[in-house]
Amino acid sequence: MFAGLKAPPKLEPDTLRVIPLGGLGDVGRNMTAFEVNGEILLVDCGVLFPEERHPGVDLILPGLDVIADRLDRVVGLVLTHGHEDHIGAVPYFLKQRPDVPVYGSRLTLGLLRGKLREHRLSQTDLREVKELDRLTVGDQFDVEFIAVNHSIPDALAVCLRTAGGLVLHTGDFKMDQLPLDGRITDLRSFARLGQEGVDLFLTDSTNAEVPGFTISEREVEPALRRVFDTAEHKIVVACFSSHVHRVQQIVNQAALHNRKVVYVGRSMIRNMAVARDLGFLNVPSGILIDLKDLDNYPEDRVAIISTGSQGEPLSALARMSGGSHPQVVLGPGDTVLLASSLVPGNENAVFRVVNALTRLGARVVHKGNALVHVSGHAAAGELLYCYNIVQPRRVMPVHGELRHLIANANLAIATGVPEDNAIVAEDGVVIDLDRQGARIVGKVDAGYIFVDGRSVGDLTEESLNDRRILGNAGFITVIAVIDLANRSVTSLDLYARGFVDESEGAFETVRPQILDQISAALRDGETDQRALGQVIRRTVGRWVSATLRGRPMIVPVVVTV
Repeated sequence: MFAGLKAPPKLEPDTLRVIPLGGLGDVGRNMTAFEVNGEILLVDCGVLFPEERHPGVDLILPGLDVIADRLDRVVGLVLTHGHEDHIGAVPYFLKQRPDVPVYGSRLTLGLLRGKLREHRLSQTDLREVKELDRLTVGDQFDVEFIAVNHSIPDALAVCLRTAGGLVLHTGDFKMDQLPLDGRITDLRSFARLGQEGVDLFLTDSTNAEVPGFTISEREVEPALRRVFDTAEHKIVVACFSSHVHRVQQIVNQAALHNRKVVYVGRSMIRNMAVARDLGFLNVPSGILIDLKDLDNYPEDRVAIISTGSQGEPLSALARMSGGSHPQVVLGPGDTVLLASSLVPGNENAVFRVVNALTRLGARVVHKGNALVHVSGHAAAGELLYCYNIVQPRRVMPVHGELRHLIANANLAIATGVPEDNAIVAEDGVVIDLDRQGARIVGKVDAGYIFVDGRSVGDLTEESLNDRRILGNAGFITVIAVIDLANRSVTSLDLYARGFVDESEGAFETVRPQILDQISAALRDGETDQRALGQVIRRTVGRWVSATLRGRPMIVPVVVTV
């Protein structure tokens, strides 16, 4: 779709350059760079969680390499809210430039501080903002913050007034008219900015394909109450560790049903402590107990709030489902409630956990069989509503896969935005905005940056493909010791893993073929170790394809003496 785009030209004065560094094409690693007159402002800096096609990967970062050689131009990082896909990569960015001012709401910065402590980052510049605050960041950005409703409290939309034009970025939002915390999306400010003139409207696309309006969080409460009313023994609730609203609802039900609450999972414990300390979570006195005290209470008097709603292999819920959790043992009569939606790509992992829990005899309640979760993102009706209020000159859908972005653009067009002004982009596509309009001017590489243990960015797609092959097709190692003086093979050893039959005899038929091909190459005068290794690779590859119908990794090792 964007094939053929070249590197963007030099940025003209008073032109705003918009570069999505993540979040356009994926539900995660959200980050956008705005550049004008030599200054760069960043909005969000999140992570994407790996899928099965990313073996061994811990996290995926946005395209930070795009600005690596211009970090001195970054005047600020603005965070819209505290979800991992918007703040999870901040520590990795601040390790490169720790003095960049970071702007966020009270809860967002509270959650971020915990992450920074884990990364041993203490000398950072965190600046708290709230809705309707307006301030100048650097010399080129007039920034205003607007309250929006989302599945986490204290979320903000961001308005940027620049020499190139006015940009309104919704962040993640919905229009719940009866939110649990009473904080609605500030449509009056949206309308006010619309009257001022929004040159580019960046809108949340996650639910653009969903008709109507997103159900209110309050609609979940009857289903949660039924779960507590009918539960016989333990209740385990799995949800995102930042979903303060959902945790509040569970705490409320636990109090009504005389159950003690236990947090399980490091991020859940940390985040809920922050939310409680800052006043965003109300936990009645005496209801919260420590995990080590769980066995001191009857099973029908406890509710466990856990991480692992996305089927993460090492999460607390996954360990419970496999019978390997050290403190929580599940069985017949227990109830497990998955109070979250499925992040695209996690379906198989989640249903593996559901099946394992069912096998243990637990009753599993999830969004597919009960109204126990609602989305935090605006559906098509809400997006149409916003387009009609704001009446933007141009629209650029963000946060979603390509199908979500296109669906969102079509909604904007339906409300009267000219088709040429509904800009569908992907990560790395560069858009320039000035008083004459907005246009795609090129593309940069904003590809995945993999975090693998302590390694950041060292893992390549080629190495990742090797891991996939190793995991799916096995490998064969051939070690050949060659006497160059006598042009002969002195020893040849084969090792294989990942095959049904890995016995020594299973691969004996290929041994004479390898010896013949190496001998022929030596007679022809070949002595280069790499070239002889390629002879081995080709020979084994042909044999495996014909005999085993497989494509394993083949690792030849040639030692010359």
